[in-house]
Amino acid sequence: MRAPTESEATDYDPWESFNEQTFSFNFNVLDRYALKPTAKVWSELMPEAVRKSLANAFDNLAMPRRFLNKVLQERLPGAGEELARFVLNSTIGIAGFFDVASRGGLQNSDADTAQTLGLYGIRPGPYLVLPLLPPLTVRDAVGYAADSFMDPLSYFVTPVLADVGRSAGHTINERAQNMTEYDGVEDTSLDLYAAVRNGYLQRRQKSIEDAVRDRDCTCKSTVQPF
Repeated sequence: MRAPTESEATDYDPWESFNEQTFSFNFNVLDRYALKPTAKVWSELMPEAVRKSLANAFDNLAMPRRFLNKVLQERLPGAGEELARFVLNSTIGIAGFFDVASRGGLQNSDADTAQTLGLYGIRPGPYLVLPLLPPLTVRDAVGYAADSFMDPLSYFVTPVLADVGRSAGHTINERAQNMTEYDGVEDTSLDLYAAVRNGYLQRRQKSIEDAVRDRDCTCKSTVQPF
């Protein structure tokens, strides 16, 4: 498997007219007048250490999603590391606000339902941009919905509300953490829509390739010679 070329990425975008209009709304209205100002205020009010701790806590809450998908992907050592990371960060790391597991050599690696579907050969389908949501494909939209049911907050409120609340907090915090990087992309991209689309499709393809390599390495390491 390999990342799509620019022409292949365009083939994934049959709804380009709708997507571009929605992207323009998300970027020129929601980001410019809501997300970016909120993130700027947040970054001024909250020290970087606090923002980093919140990012760690959001990451810790995503453990069930990563653990289950690594099991489904047959990346069992990675699933074991997820459990170990969760126990360490939830206890010594005080509810995940401090990433003590990484300091101990247990590095984080992501896994989600869309990645699992891709690993089993499900094609991404058309590229899709919806209001208030990050870039998606049809496959990733299905995965995004499935992942929302693995959010621990969904046991206390509906999965949709849990996902919206967690995503909003995570997005604002991440936007504040990476203010200059976002601005740099805006300033250097002649076609911001195409840059975001192609970058997203390539990142998603790479995540599947990484999962395949990790699974294959795991399978080879478990085969014992006679």
